Amino acid sequence: MGARSFSLFLREALTSIRRNGLMSLASATTVAVSLFILAVFLLTAVNVDNLASTIESGLEVRLYLAADLDSTAVDGLKAQVASLDGVTEVRYVSKAEALATLRQQLGQDSDLLEGIDQMNPLRDSLRVFTKGSAWVDAVAAGAATLIGVEDVGYTHDLAQRILRVITAIRLGGLALIGLMVLATLFVVSNTVRLTIIARSEEITVMRFVGATNWFIRWPFLFEGMFLGLLGAAAAGLAAWQVYIWAVSGIYTNVSFIPVVPVYPLAWRLGFSLLGVGGLIGALGSVLSVRRFLRV
Repeated sequence: MGARSFSLFLREALTSIRRNGLMSLASATTVAVSLFILAVFLLTAVNVDNLASTIESGLEVRLYLAADLDSTAVDGLKAQVASLDGVTEVRYVSKAEALATLRQQLGQDSDLLEGIDQMNPLRDSLRVFTKGSAWVDAVAAGAATLIGVEDVGYTHDLAQRILRVITAIRLGGLALIGLMVLATLFVVSNTVRLTIIARSEEITVMRFVGATNWFIRWPFLFEGMFLGLLGAAAAGLAAWQVYIWAVSGIYTNVSFIPVVPVYPLAWRLGFSLLGVGGLIGALGSVLSVRRFLRV
């Protein structure tokens, strides 16, 4: 396609959008609503995946140490634990550090710990991080046999149940996103088809004077692409504002839930929606024109 043809098709597409303003607005609105719903599903899926990753990375084994261990014995024990298969990192936590962490977690209720410093009931411990949830059981079993370890604590069973639920949600989200893409394509294709039917006489005249099928298709392809991009831009702006509101509410009310920051996620989502919108608009137009030309 040469520069002159490109300019002609582009001009024809813009003229058609302006001339069929109400139908163009309906098409762009359909794309916007469909892609907004798709964006909500995408944002939810990204955050569910982030939550799953956070839970999995937070799986750790806590080894509570005997009270009579000196620094040399602790260092030797750390080396033994670090040598276990599946262990990625070992951190020593003194009982003073553990008390300070507990005080910080209690926040405004930290005054409940007043006077406890001199008789700190907590124990020195080792925080053991593994390669993943599959290694936790083996690491815990191996560490429990080491001399100097009095007790082993970890929440593997609970975390595994949570991860199974999140995996199910993740797979369900992917299936819904796929269905939403197909539904959006179907709705946009049929909306553009109404536009084409409304302009059937114009297409018939073009075919009567010898225009090829692709000469007829190109303006509609550009028109569908523009409408798709317009709808995608509106959907992206709406999803961006809704996500800012949602993240702000989560930070304020349930700050312990990890959420993906607005930026750069908003930019990635916006560009993705523009790509999907333009592609769906163009593809919907091509399919609709092709169906009409066959008739």
